[in-house]
Amino acid sequence: MDGFVVKTVSLLAILGVLSGYDLVLEDREREETLAQLSAQVEAMEGYIQDSQKAAAGGVREDGEDGLYGDGEWEGKAQGFGGEIVLKVTVKEGVIADISIISAAKEDEAYLSMAETMLPAIMEAQSAEVDTVTGATFSSTGIKNAAAQALEKAER
Repeated sequence: MDGFVVKTVSLLAILGVLSGYDLVLEDREREETLAQLSAQVEAMEGYIQDSQKAAAGGVREDGEDGLYGDGEWEGKAQGFGGEIVLKVTVKEGVIADISIISAAKEDEAYLSMAETMLPAIMEAQSAEVDTVTGATFSSTGIKNAAAQALEKAER
């Protein structure tokens, strides 16, 4: 009888080890699959960004380079405390720089928060970006001024 108990306990221990090993293998497979999926997502994001950049700086249907005409374009719009004036610089058909020329009556704190939109506009190559929460009026002024300037720059 003692031999039976020892053999049964040994068998259960072996089954427990094999079950644990199987779980370890499943975890490893899951991690490898996640790593592969993450690499694919990164590759697709890179492809999308490259495609957007190519579209922004590429050749239009009418044969012209880029989306916008080269030059410096000015836009004005109402912000929180007054008028915001932006200058959008276009080089080789794409937005190369955006700067605030004046916003004398704007609240400094709101304007500072809203200025974070400038790089987003350049990245999107469009004024169609989200406004900044907490500085809605100032960021809407920047967005509208950029849109006005880009309308002037459109070919």
